[in-house]
Amino acid sequence: MFMRRVALGLLILGFNVSAALAGTICTIVADTRSGELLLEEGDCSSRVTPASTFKIAISLMGFDAAFLQNEHSPTLPYRPGDPDWGGAAWLEPTDAARWFQYSVVWFSQRVTHALGEAKVKRYAESFDYGNTELTGDPGENNGLDRAWISSSLKISPREQITFLNRLVNRQLPVSPHAFDMTSRISQIALRPDGWDVHGKTGTAFPRMGDGTSDEAHGYGWFVGWATKGEHSLVFARLAQDDHAQPMPAGLRVRDAILDEWPELARSLVKR
Repeated sequence: MFMRRVALGLLILGFNVSAALAGTICTIVADTRSGELLLEEGDCSSRVTPASTFKIAISLMGFDAAFLQNEHSPTLPYRPGDPDWGGAAWLEPTDAARWFQYSVVWFSQRVTHALGEAKVKRYAESFDYGNTELTGDPGENNGLDRAWISSSLKISPREQITFLNRLVNRQLPVSPHAFDMTSRISQIALRPDGWDVHGKTGTAFPRMGDGTSDEAHGYGWFVGWATKGEHSLVFARLAQDDHAQPMPAGLRVRDAILDEWPELARSLVKR
């Protein structure tokens, strides 16, 4: 049944399979109500950096711990020395809504530092989030700044799905407010076909032996959940480039999923 659904989904989408999978490491979709795995294509078990998809977990932590209050409070200022590679949007005062919209790294760091190493570690372990390894780069003591960015923290697409399923079903040890606010700031689109899509992109580059980034082989994630009436799905796609690209890999993966979503969902959801 599972392989039939995989084949049906690809046929309905009109995919050239070899072209569709070029650069795609894994695509995985599960039903949050039945727990059934509806689609798994590629290597969905190997762990890589979560990159900015970890913001979903940080959001749950921050709202549960009450450092984050709602989508607009607190609003925090950029400070000289904060990461600024995201361009002008990262230099503006930022709240939780802008944090997700523009994927502002320094806002993530404000949350993790406010909570502290021990509490962030406890949350990650209670979420069973990948390898839960938050030490950061060897010998650098920078886990609160970048453990999730091509560093110590790693997660597989299958583990992303398990985490997201627990989030959607409110089975993680955080407050109702943390669930509510994370859902609110993670909304991507309320589609014309009725699907309400939530999620987070992630882009990161593998680290070379000399500590530099391999910008020709960037990872791109898009993970999240979508609901429509009685239907609720969680999904993850992970891809890796084979050459440098002008558009971040995570944004390209997101756009591909959103383009495919109507037919993909139609092929997988039981009527």
